[in-house]
Amino acid sequence: AMGGVPKCFLLSLALPETHTGKWLREFLGGLRRAAKQLGCALAGGDTTRRKDVLISVTVIGEVRTGRGVLRSGARPGDLIYVSGHLGEAELGLRLLRRRKGLAYRRDPLLRRHLYPVPRLALGRWLAENRLATAMMDISDGLSSDLPRLCAASGVGASVHAAKIPGVNPSTLPSSRGIHPLQLALHGGDDYELLFTISRRKAHQVPRSFHGLPLTAIGEITREHKLLLVEASGRKRTLRAGGWDPFRTSE
Repeated sequence: AMGGVPKCFLLSLALPETHTGKWLREFLGGLRRAAKQLGCALAGGDTTRRKDVLISVTVIGEVRTGRGVLRSGARPGDLIYVSGHLGEAELGLRLLRRRKGLAYRRDPLLRRHLYPVPRLALGRWLAENRLATAMMDISDGLSSDLPRLCAASGVGASVHAAKIPGVNPSTLPSSRGIHPLQLALHGGDDYELLFTISRRKAHQVPRSFHGLPLTAIGEITREHKLLLVEASGRKRTLRAGGWDPFRTSE
């Protein structure tokens, strides 16, 4: 359920002896900073030796009874919204790979990849005010996560390409092959919120929440199809092209 507040987390850590010095201190330091920022305390876990590094984090949170928002509540006619600008984390990853190091980690785009910000306040606000009918975060890319929300709700969707908020074209590398729409559709790790709102409540959704843009990009449909409406008006099937851990390389 979305709209909750993190309270504590469990950490299971397995690592080789070579990583018990500086690497471990830096890892725990970053984890401590994140936990302090979110007010989410370490409540327990386990540590063991292993030849490969294995990290498992389980977060426990709370949500008021009856206020949690699931993926399964979207209904035909609901408007589809996203927060922020999609594709920035993916662009940051591509820039990081080109620079082959962390010398530029103060770059805002690199920070979007290295230090993602969970939209906890927005999710809680949508849930507490009973605005969102369905909600999830975008971790694997809009083209992969929207089908999951639709499948859980037993609906389809129609999304307008021109309405999807993507990266600023001026921030794109000069080389060819990178398009803002492709980044927005298929780039992962943005952790922006994807949510649906009943049309009769759409007027209650502001254009921004504490400076974070909220954009209507389409609507939920009865037909179990996912369509992308291009600027020309042409409709085509929206195919999942985001992160899939089980996809085999061809």
